[in-house]
Amino acid sequence: MIAAWVRAFSSDDPVSGLEVGERPEPEPREHWSVVDVRAAALNHHDLWSLRGVGLRAEQLPMVLGTDAAGVVDGREVVVHGVIGGPAGHGVGPDEPRSLLSERYPGTLAERVAVPTWNLVDKPAELSFVEAACLPTAWLTAYRMLFTAGRATPGQRVLVQGAGGGVATAAVLLGAAAGLEVLVTSRSPERRERALTLGAAGAVEPGARVPRADVVLETVGRATWSHTMRSVRPGGTVVVAGATSGDPTAAELTRVFFQEITVRGVTMGSREDLVHLLAFLARTGVRPLVDATFPLARAGEALGRLAAGAQFGKIVVTP
Repeated sequence: MIAAWVRAFSSDDPVSGLEVGERPEPEPREHWSVVDVRAAALNHHDLWSLRGVGLRAEQLPMVLGTDAAGVVDGREVVVHGVIGGPAGHGVGPDEPRSLLSERYPGTLAERVAVPTWNLVDKPAELSFVEAACLPTAWLTAYRMLFTAGRATPGQRVLVQGAGGGVATAAVLLGAAAGLEVLVTSRSPERRERALTLGAAGAVEPGARVPRADVVLETVGRATWSHTMRSVRPGGTVVVAGATSGDPTAAELTRVFFQEITVRGVTMGSREDLVHLLAFLARTGVRPLVDATFPLARAGEALGRLAAGAQFGKIVVTP
């Protein structure tokens, strides 16, 4: 089968370590299913893997990809990419939690093997390309807003950074749920795009905003102080990344004095994915797709992601 995999690590030029070509077919195993991939979405996790973060040289070659939608025996499915953990579905309860492409080959391939428990029915209302965008960025945004952030209609949510998959999903989901969503971005074009997607306001990083009930933080050092100034007393900060690095100061005095809750999120549960799919099917909200590439051009697709040129999700189709 054709797949895109990590051949070598490069911290400076991650895409240079990518190889696209023939790989062995997934081997059948008990309690696992082989999915014919119809679409797979890219994530920054793929670039980190190419840099050698979370992978060891002895694990190479490793097929990239955590997100996919496809078909198993005529059943249209979405893949939940979290493998293992306490439940141990298909791998045993003692195996630590990981994402596809960390311990097991990922989804940037014509076929991928996953525990059968990880398969969720794809709603007929969603295309394969749309469904493939959901299991990482959109699932993370859903969990940040509603499971960890417990946001409810009428509340104000601040999203740090606009344009990435999680931020775009948070704007679309939040607006559809009746939230007042504010975003920050250095790019005037991205601020304007966020407004067209339903954001109630878009400002430059660090600008003063009305206090938010919930702040979604994926940037880290560059925005953390602004986040802590912008969340209301008793509010919640949900953290799902730190692309600019860890903050130099945690501002713990503000955390305890204003009784701010800080919660961490990594993707979401299978149950969250089921709820997210139902949300989209019933509301008509759809992922914003920046571009679609054939699997043979996975290097070009990852290059676009590495350059930060996208607004929305980049999808690869075998």
